[in-house]
Amino acid sequence: MSKDDKTESAAIEGGLSSIGKRESLKEKALSLPAEPGVYIFFDKKAKIIYIGKAKRLKQRVSSYFQEHVSHSAKTRRMVARADRFDAIVTKSEFEALVLECSMIRHHRPQYNIRLKDGRGYPFIRLSPGPFPELSVVHDNNMPKDGSRYFGPYGGWRASQMVIEALRTTLKLPVCARQFPRDIGKGRPCLQFHIGRCIGVCQGTVSEEDFKDRIRRGMMLMEGKAAGLISEMESEMADCAEKLQFEAAAQIRDEIKAIKALSNRQIVVGGGMADTDVVAAVIGETRSGVAVLHYLDGNLVGRDIELSEDTDEGELLSSFVAQYYMARGRVPRNVLLSAPIEDGELLKDVFLAKGMKVDFTVPQRGAKAELIRMAARNASEEIERVTTREEKTRFLLSELKRLLSLPSPPNRIESADISNLGDDARVGVVVCYKDGRPLKKAYRHFIIKDKDIRDDYHSMEEVLQRRFARLLKGDAGFDEMPDLLLVDGGAAHAAMAERVLKGFDLNIPVFGMVKDEKHRTRAVVSPGGGEAALTGSPGVFALIGQIQEETHRSALAFHQKQRGRFDSELDNISGLGEARRDKLLRHFKSVKKIALATPEELEALLPKNTAAAVYNHFHNPYEEV
Repeated sequence: MSKDDKTESAAIEGGLSSIGKRESLKEKALSLPAEPGVYIFFDKKAKIIYIGKAKRLKQRVSSYFQEHVSHSAKTRRMVARADRFDAIVTKSEFEALVLECSMIRHHRPQYNIRLKDGRGYPFIRLSPGPFPELSVVHDNNMPKDGSRYFGPYGGWRASQMVIEALRTTLKLPVCARQFPRDIGKGRPCLQFHIGRCIGVCQGTVSEEDFKDRIRRGMMLMEGKAAGLISEMESEMADCAEKLQFEAAAQIRDEIKAIKALSNRQIVVGGGMADTDVVAAVIGETRSGVAVLHYLDGNLVGRDIELSEDTDEGELLSSFVAQYYMARGRVPRNVLLSAPIEDGELLKDVFLAKGMKVDFTVPQRGAKAELIRMAARNASEEIERVTTREEKTRFLLSELKRLLSLPSPPNRIESADISNLGDDARVGVVVCYKDGRPLKKAYRHFIIKDKDIRDDYHSMEEVLQRRFARLLKGDAGFDEMPDLLLVDGGAAHAAMAERVLKGFDLNIPVFGMVKDEKHRTRAVVSPGGGEAALTGSPGVFALIGQIQEETHRSALAFHQKQRGRFDSELDNISGLGEARRDKLLRHFKSVKKIALATPEELEALLPKNTAAAVYNHFHNPYEEV
């Protein structure tokens, strides 16, 4: 457990630091004005842990301390760590939004969405001068010296890839020389000799020729590859018409390189896309937002951010504001998977900067399919970064919530019965530890009471024997489960509860109910109350897996014991084939032979053989 997790756990166990602290914060919140502004939560070390904005500070901040308000797990953890808060009143909600985004970007609080790049977003800079150079800068370091900027791009590496691709395609210099200062100084490098640089250092390339190549690079970065290729094809045709075949071949090779570069779709930055598709996905252990950038209908980039928020609308609202405010640019159209609270405010913010944007939530058609594609991207990223341990912790916490258990059930035991008629009636108790089967803890039972004819009483005997050995401290039986599941409905669960109470054990118990297709449908309490599982697919799958594994184990043990019962007569000393057939003809089954009295056996067999048969069946099998 990390240091922050321990701090959060301690705070939660203390109940919002203390009831007195919560009431104090609530009283302070109620004294705030009902005006727009920004609020800041601090922990005990005076560290900012959350920044938010509100249309009415009083209502918004006080809601954090209302017991009846349903908050997400992330918000509950944040409030549990909060030691105090401050508020800044603004003139309008517009100003509050701008201030909130600015403060979040500067402080990067733990419980706000934390975008990957704290330094800002990278742009490609084209310097001024006769021989412009390409370089990568962040949006907080863009000198106003006549340079042109393209982007933003998804990251520093992506920006470098764009520059490298342009240099290779257009044969621009890659050395550290500065032009025109270093023209004619020194010998050309290897790149010139292998044909990957036009050799500006040799003085054979004019400023016009160099700038024409830069112009082509700008067209590529602006997504105008088709126009550039058309222009170059015209030039190639002119050269061929003038019998300048070498020049035409060179242009042909450049066109081929530009087409290859355009097909890889790495030269267009997200900031120049005309449409962004933004989808939020609420996962089991964490959430994510995917942004797909489109230009002229072509996908040209993708960004994904992860979060712990559990409300799609809130997640999108906070993400979209921070994402586009940090970039300082926004495409003409933004498609969203859900409505956002601050859509109109954001429109006003960007309109004030000379940019018009439309936020829409498509419901059907091609645009809705784009939303689904973005959601799949977010889901795949969540799945990729989520560990099995995180999934297990979440599932057990969800099971605790659904069944109102005192704690997550790290050890779950499940019981089932298997039989075929009255022969070889057996029971099994399987064990799941931390969401996985613990096969060394499985316990198998052969029903000892020969008068039992139903699964209900068979289950009762199995549970009696299992928990009697728990109290004795017998090896292999001495660990107490956090949850007991039995195959059956409310009656079976009530019987199991009576068994546990008879041993003075307080273990939550539920029955596992199946549907008409023999699949797990729900779990039921001893009182008959059902907890539906379909609302939590992960928990539904876990309970279904436990029930199937319990049934499988019981069936396998039953099949093993059937063979054992069928061959019982072969293992009795003094009982030959003739005497065995005599017994079977008279009693009809091994089961009835096992139930016979000594007198009934002596009527058919010698006294010593009858005693051997009787003793064989009345020295019952123990658990394996």
